[in-house]
Amino acid sequence: MSIPPPAPFTLLGKIDSPADIRSLSVPELMKLAHEIRELIVQTVARTGGHLAPSLGVVELTIALHYIFDTPADKLIWDVGHQSYAHKILTGRREQFATLRQYKGMSGFPKFKESRYDAFETGHSSTSISAALGMTLAKDLKKAKNRVIAVIGDGSMTAGLAFEALNHAGHLDKNLIVILNDNEMSISPNVGALSSFLSRKLSGKTMSRVKAHLVEKLQISDVGENILNILRKSEESFKSFFTPGMLFEAFKFNYIGPIDGHNLDDLLETLETVRDNSQGPMLIHVLTRKGKGYAPAEKNPDIFHGIGPFDIISGSPLAAKGTPSYTQVFGNTITEMAEKDEKIVAISAAMVSGTGLKNFAGKFPERFFDVGIAEQHALTFAAGLAVEGMRPVVAIYSTFFQRALDQLIHDICIPNLPVTLAIDRAGVVGDDGPTHHGVFDISLFRAIPNMVIMAPKDEEELQHMLFTAVYYNGPTAVRYPRGKGYGVPLAKTLQQLEIGRGELLRSGDDILLLPVGNRVYPALEAADELQRAGISAAVVNPRFIKPLDAELICQWASHTGKVVTIEDGARQGGFGSSVLELLSRRGLYGVHTCMLGHPDHFIEHGPQKTLWKNSHIDTPSIVRAACKLLGRGEE
Repeated sequence: MSIPPPAPFTLLGKIDSPADIRSLSVPELMKLAHEIRELIVQTVARTGGHLAPSLGVVELTIALHYIFDTPADKLIWDVGHQSYAHKILTGRREQFATLRQYKGMSGFPKFKESRYDAFETGHSSTSISAALGMTLAKDLKKAKNRVIAVIGDGSMTAGLAFEALNHAGHLDKNLIVILNDNEMSISPNVGALSSFLSRKLSGKTMSRVKAHLVEKLQISDVGENILNILRKSEESFKSFFTPGMLFEAFKFNYIGPIDGHNLDDLLETLETVRDNSQGPMLIHVLTRKGKGYAPAEKNPDIFHGIGPFDIISGSPLAAKGTPSYTQVFGNTITEMAEKDEKIVAISAAMVSGTGLKNFAGKFPERFFDVGIAEQHALTFAAGLAVEGMRPVVAIYSTFFQRALDQLIHDICIPNLPVTLAIDRAGVVGDDGPTHHGVFDISLFRAIPNMVIMAPKDEEELQHMLFTAVYYNGPTAVRYPRGKGYGVPLAKTLQQLEIGRGELLRSGDDILLLPVGNRVYPALEAADELQRAGISAAVVNPRFIKPLDAELICQWASHTGKVVTIEDGARQGGFGSSVLELLSRRGLYGVHTCMLGHPDHFIEHGPQKTLWKNSHIDTPSIVRAACKLLGRGEE
């Protein structure tokens, strides 16, 4: 890996809290921004992380901590993947080297990490709702501090953000929302004009003049009419050059757009808002994702979330070879769509992440990125299915949680043929508890009409996807993050019989019942048990719902002992469904052990470490089998 020697951080080395930056000059703040970017790039090149979003908000982060009295003033970062500079400035500079490492610093804001992390965020579009709640609580307590939410333009596509804007405008509280717009380019002409308008229409002098004018004109009916005309004129003037009319409709005072990399403009605007604003304010800031690191500026999507990379070239260090489950999904659904024009694909702002980039390029008329709007994605898919299409909705497991009502009400009750491609099922590694996909089995298997599958490898994923798309009802295929096993991929896709598992290995002493990515570890465990004189049967259920009742009960009765293994929550998960099956069949004499993730949120760390911690890796399966057999550890 080619990494230049660390830069001499002459300013950053002296910054231990936001108080330390408030005596710096603007040129010094600009130098500080450069040093922060150097540290972020050097660290993320080694640890991986959300590089482009954090590089884009360095000046904005500095300005917010410079102007506002954090942590008394509360700063909420939407999603939180743009909070690296915030972490560095708030006493975690030395810890930053442990970013996203096991037992190290989280990649997202965490209460336990710092009092400067005002709200824990890992999913998008929550900041305005949280900030409004904190603002109301502040008012009830008669506190004087301010609450600021920083939300990206992508997060503004979610309904939750608009619900919060609507409520905030109605309550008319002193809430500050920063719209970090990193998709719009900053045109010199438009940017300069907008910056001029913002300063003139919202500067200190103008604010005082407006307040005085309103007070005088409201005395009479004639004055009120004049005031209404002036209001309309100002709004029309602003909205002609800016997107402010939308936010004014929510009763927010709109300022912007402002160049988010111009510290002079940022400091002046934020100071004005801090000292003079009344009611809800929205400040529209234009930034550039990946700012200051050329490869990230050129390819912000690639560097949105990236593993370790070479700083000089920007090339990922991950070895190429075996395709990931995500790649296999994307390639398979694209091949299927070439033969069937009814297949459409839907993403919720994760086109590359879900493997749908090629599909989108080949079939733009049949691909839909709905933005960060998982609820809409599912009901939209339901509408497509009603008209005879075969929609496939590819979303990470952790984000499917946001659309549970739509799944029940709009897809499962009418029993529509919508396929859910549940990516990143199970623990995902370094992004931690907000991103682990461990709850989908527990949430989805309770819903009538759902068919849920989990492949043991990438070839089985292909057949399951084919089966799901052509099943006349709701289906879900859950598959893990990471590479497959390198098994040969299918040249001809087959429809699997719904609810039919497969016996992979016969045995007399115990039945191992793993699901999805736990099948191969269970087979390895069976080999180890065999060497210890224990005969273990292994069944791949394939289907979490409906279970292959006959196959499972046959071997459970034969061995009298069953170990279930899943990369999901134990509570209400696959193991629970097996226990329910045994109870329904009256097999009360079968001894069981359920392996899965315990009843607490799983920390961030390598997948292998987390599997080991939750006792679902191969050695843990061996130990559980021996314990159930009363033989201790062989």
